[in-house]
This record gives sequence, structure tokens and C-alpha cells, in this order.
Amino acid sequence: MAGKRVAVIGTGASAVQIVPAIQPVVERLTVFQRTAAWVMPRNERALRKWEHWAYRRIPGAQRLMRTVVYWSIEATVLGFLRPRVMRLAQRMALANLRRGVRDPRLRAKLTPDYAMGCKRVLRSDDYYPALARDNVDVVTDGIAEVRAGGVVTRDGVEHPADVIVFGTGFRVTDLPIAERIRGRDGRSLAERWQGSPQAYRGTTVSGFPNLFLLLGPNTGLGHNSVVLMIESQINYVLGALERMRLDGVRAVEPTAEAQARFVAGVDRRMAKTVWATGCHSWYIDATGRNSTLWPGSTWRFRQRMKRFDLAAYEVIA
Repeated sequence: MAGKRVAVIGTGASAVQIVPAIQPVVERLTVFQRTAAWVMPRNERALRKWEHWAYRRIPGAQRLMRTVVYWSIEATVLGFLRPRVMRLAQRMALANLRRGVRDPRLRAKLTPDYAMGCKRVLRSDDYYPALARDNVDVVTDGIAEVRAGGVVTRDGVEHPADVIVFGTGFRVTDLPIAERIRGRDGRSLAERWQGSPQAYRGTTVSGFPNLFLLLGPNTGLGHNSVVLMIESQINYVLGALERMRLDGVRAVEPTAEAQARFVAGVDRRMAKTVWATGCHSWYIDATGRNSTLWPGSTWRFRQRMKRFDLAAYEVIA
């Protein structure tokens, strides 16, 4: 990258890591932005000497701090579930923007026009300062084509580039493996889902015996670590396998009724969240449904996944 003209397409979670890392070494950096993101400060810092000492010497100090960190992050789910609460976080994000970007024209480009949380919220201490450097341009015109010498926007301007970095995201609701998994009736998972993934507790699917998913439909998060969700699902799957072993059961699958009730409950709760405020995001599937995120706390999900509930399943002995 050193000394080159670089175009970065995208301003999401990848870009906030890439841009600050390469900005100091490139000759010119052009960042192509389709939608401005809400960026909260990360507040990263080195641990102090007394903290190192405490974590080494005081029993339970690390566990206590992890508990404090978990609940402080977990509490932010209230803003996603009740959009009015998110207004406080929006003020914090706008203050972060003002601190990082002095130029009012650039600041206007970087100011989102949708409710915070509707799209993925980003965290960075150095993204805004990097965009404000003299060798960086933020372009908001749509891209028309890529030529040998650079990227052309719809206004006809060619932006010179030696290197293009694509930070254009991914589609979580269009799973290639769904075409290869077939259920009892011979239909694939993709045919069953019809563009909107659904599963009982995000883990099992009606009509697909012994299919267990980790981080399946409606188990993603907007506020905390998905590792917590995966751990909960692993506990649930292990409970299912143990129950099957003890009872001599060959296969289990959730009943259609149990799955329908679960999905309906998720959709009811989702309707009141910030994700339903109207912005276009990768959380939303082809049918307009949010089949990606869990509309609640990780603690609540963990409680629901503590035990395998055989009563919600059809059993094949």
C-alpha cells in the first residue's frame, strides 16, 4: 500500500479497521460511502500497572471485571429494544463525530440519517481522525464503473486508484449450504425457507431430523458477543444428544407448531425494536423480515437454552 493511490469501497465494520491502518502510508486514499454509519468511541487504553497487579494477585478480580463488562454491554440492549432510549447513544456518537472531524462539510457527509442501531453500530477511536487527514477523500456519489485507472462515479468523475479494497459486506440470510441440506420430504433447506430462514430457538428446523445449527436464524446480536449465543446453543445441543442417548432415540426434530410459535414470538418482539424503523440493512432478508438478530438479551436466551425441551419435538425411536 505504501505510496499508492487506494480506493476503499464501503464504510462498515471492515472499513473502520482498514482505513486507519493504511491511511498513514498511502499516497492518496479515496473512501466510497453509500451510507454513513453510527460510530461510537472504543475508548481503548492500555491496562495500568495497578490493574495488572490486581488481576495477578487478587482472586476473582478478573472474573469480577468480566462480569462488570458483560452487564454494562448487556444493558445497551435496551436502546435496541426501545428506540427512544437510543437517543442518548446518538448524542454520544455525534459528539464523537464532532471531536474527530472539524470540517463541517465532511461532518455532514458522515452524519447518518437513520435511527442509531437500525444498521450495525461501529466502534472506533481512529476512524474519524483518519478520514479527516489531508490525503483522504470521502466520496458519496454512487459508483458507475471500474476502469483500468480507477473508479468512476455516476457524476462522471474518475477517481484514480492503483489498489481497490472492497469492504462491501456479506449476505447472512442467503446461505449456500442451504441448497445442499435436504429434509424428510426431499426439499432443501433453501426451498423450505424461501428467502427467510426460520428455526426453533435458532437451532433446529421442523422437517429436518437431527439438524442442529449454531448461530442459526435470529441468533445474531446487535449489542453483545455472539460467542454467548453459540455457547448457549452448544449447551442445548449437548442436552439433546444426551437425552437421545438415554432414551434410545434415533432422531428428533421440532414440531411445526413449536417452531411457528417461536418464530411468531420473535417477530412480535422485533416489531417494537430499532431494527424495524425502516432503514435498509443486511439484517433484513429478501421477504423484508429480520431473520438475523435476536430481539432480546443474551441472558434471556441463555435461560431458554439451559435445558433441552423434548416436549417441543417429534421423536423417531
